[in-house]
Amino acid sequence: MNLAFLDPLLHRPGPWASVYFDTSDATEDAAAVRELQARGARDRLADLGADEATCRAVYDTLSGLSPDEVGHAVFATDGEAVLDVPLAVPPPSPPMTSWAVLPRLAPLLDYGGQDPTTLVAFVDRRGADLQLRAPHGRPRPAAEVRGREWPMHRTGRADWSERHFQLSVQNTWDENAARIAETLAADAERAHAEMLVLAGDQRERRAVRDRLPESLREVTVESEHGGRAAGASPKLLDADIARAREELAREHTAEALERFEAGRAPGQRGRIEAAEGVPALVEAAREHRIDTLLVRQGGPDLHRDVWVGPEPDQLALRRSDSRYLGEPAPEPARADDALLRSAAATGADVVALPGTPAGAGTGTLPAGGLGAVLRWPYPDGVPGGGHRPTA
Repeated sequence: MNLAFLDPLLHRPGPWASVYFDTSDATEDAAAVRELQARGARDRLADLGADEATCRAVYDTLSGLSPDEVGHAVFATDGEAVLDVPLAVPPPSPPMTSWAVLPRLAPLLDYGGQDPTTLVAFVDRRGADLQLRAPHGRPRPAAEVRGREWPMHRTGRADWSERHFQLSVQNTWDENAARIAETLAADAERAHAEMLVLAGDQRERRAVRDRLPESLREVTVESEHGGRAAGASPKLLDADIARAREELAREHTAEALERFEAGRAPGQRGRIEAAEGVPALVEAAREHRIDTLLVRQGGPDLHRDVWVGPEPDQLALRRSDSRYLGEPAPEPARADDALLRSAAATGADVVALPGTPAGAGTGTLPAGGLGAVLRWPYPDGVPGGGHRPTA
């Protein structure tokens, strides 16, 4: 899971109000129920110590939410609702509320959806319509690519002038495919897309795919459904995309666990490329070493306290340690929220693990529920008291 969408939360001082709000109810009195729950969330935040302006900003946002999504996570501070994240899974009702030094981020792993961010391109010879499907929320239009429209169709004649015309048609197709591929590469990078889906005629899909950068081509799948033409089947396309996203997410989780398990054991020259447990992860996060953060549901370390400052890399195990990080007044925060904030700030990937992932034994999972694959290894064990395997 890529957490780049959390950027508005990363460098603003707290405390933060966080609310996970269910909007999935479609009954006749749903609007009245949501209004009552918005008031209840506002009042609970006030009881927790939130200032009046922030409580009011949260209430105004919650009471104006659209029921088009099944739920929302709203984050507010200093009288402003800073971020509203649509959810993929309805959160509990009444709303989950928090008032803390950090935004309450960990529930996003449960309710925000784990599907990879996907860019969908509906292609034909004239161009493409692009659609972005994030892990949370509904699909939304991303861009439109308009290619050259003339000459566009071949003829059946074989004289010199017609052969020349047909060559021009081919050049038009090639030019449009190149333009689509260039736009897809730029938009995929900008959206941090983890998968690309090409929908449309096989020949047109292939022309675009062949012109993509190799790194994007490797995560591209094709569907014969859902092209730009009238009568295309969006339901069949949705099913193709759902299968592809589920398979990629499963492969991603398996790969992360495999790398984590291999990195636990000392490799060449005794280097260790994985860490687990709060002490080791705090050290790794402070040094921006974390490449992939693993979070296992229900792990006891998730709610362990660490000490944090206003910046994502200001975190420590003990209050006294934080004085050496440039923050004279650190505050306690949950380990999972602090590490997720750090992962979002440094571009680390996050993999949410159920209690026991399919095909994984308990020995494969990170002890305490928190682990990481590192960007670069520790040369001799793991500082901070983390896991150090024995022969």
